Amino acid sequence: MEVYRTKKRWKIILLFVAVLIGFASLFITNRLVKDLSQEERKKIVLWAEAIKELSQLTNLEDTTQNYTIISEVLQNNTTVPVILADENDNMLSYINIPPQKLDTKEEVDRMIVSMKASKEPIEVILLDGSKNYVYYKDSTTLIQLTYYPYVQLIIIVLFILASYYAFSQSRKSEQNRVWVGMAKETAHQLGTPTSSFLAWIEILKETNLSTELVSEFSKDVARLEKVVDRFSKIGSVPALKPTDLIELINNTISYLKNRTSSKITFLKNYDEKDRLLIPLNDTLFEWVIENIAKNAIDAIHIEGEVAISITDNTQVVYIDISDTGKGIPRSHYKTIFQPGFTTKTRGWGLGLTLSKRIIEEYHNGKIFVNHSEVDKGSSLRIVIRKTH
Repeated sequence: MEVYRTKKRWKIILLFVAVLIGFASLFITNRLVKDLSQEERKKIVLWAEAIKELSQLTNLEDTTQNYTIISEVLQNNTTVPVILADENDNMLSYINIPPQKLDTKEEVDRMIVSMKASKEPIEVILLDGSKNYVYYKDSTTLIQLTYYPYVQLIIIVLFILASYYAFSQSRKSEQNRVWVGMAKETAHQLGTPTSSFLAWIEILKETNLSTELVSEFSKDVARLEKVVDRFSKIGSVPALKPTDLIELINNTISYLKNRTSSKITFLKNYDEKDRLLIPLNDTLFEWVIENIAKNAIDAIHIEGEVAISITDNTQVVYIDISDTGKGIPRSHYKTIFQPGFTTKTRGWGLGLTLSKRIIEEYHNGKIFVNHSEVDKGSSLRIVIRKTH
């Protein structure tokens, strides 16, 4: 459990660092955009002054009037879109705007309105007292720079998500290989002593040993055979066949009840005599019910109840297994299904992980925490399709 706390802390730290880098990038870029915007306005003010000076030149051929610098200032603006208009907003000239955007008077008016909303116009007072106005907006470069950090963040986020997904899939594939190998090896190791037990049972039947005792011993050996069969099926696609769900759950609960404290009460919130045929692999599905029921029993301190409910819906069947135990914190609703997660002092923390795999990958169903309150109990729900 400490491993998951550490992983969660690292995720929070990395998320915080990523957010910090993102805000720092936005802050620096916005400051840069603001400075460049001020520089562009200075350029346009200078351009407006050049227009004013040019309007005061009476004779461009007069060599005593040097207008070279004015001409250079006017030609120096190659990026900022500008419209020069009279007092009635009639366009006199423009630069750095595609001509097709100013084909009609309506388009010119829309462009001027847009520029007015974007930047404060610059007033130019001419010699005769009339006024011209210089309208402008941010250059394409400045606009691109404004959106650059957002695009950069999106690319970084997409890259992180893709990397995380690839890493998760790789890790999951590796975990699957480990689980399959472990399951196959467990089945192999249990196979020999199980066969030996079966032989010993046949020998015991010929002795004067109590028939009831031999019968119970036979049940446990049969259970051991079933465990071997369960582990041998991990890693391969199991065959599904119509199975009576109610009979399967009845048998599982009966087996657990005989091996559980009498202070644990099992409640069956369904009609035990009903039949409900669903495509299942009975060996693996029984393992799921057993895992969840055992977890429910372990969650109860000394005395309590384990309730099993079956709800037959139109297309699916809901199986709810509830207990009156210590409950599950909301933060652990998904974590409990991850491999290695356990709150118990013993065990590998694989029971619910394997249960999730059996339900979702083999039976195309769902398993999740339906409801839980700390110190009041929990309810896990299995959703299984009625047709495969």
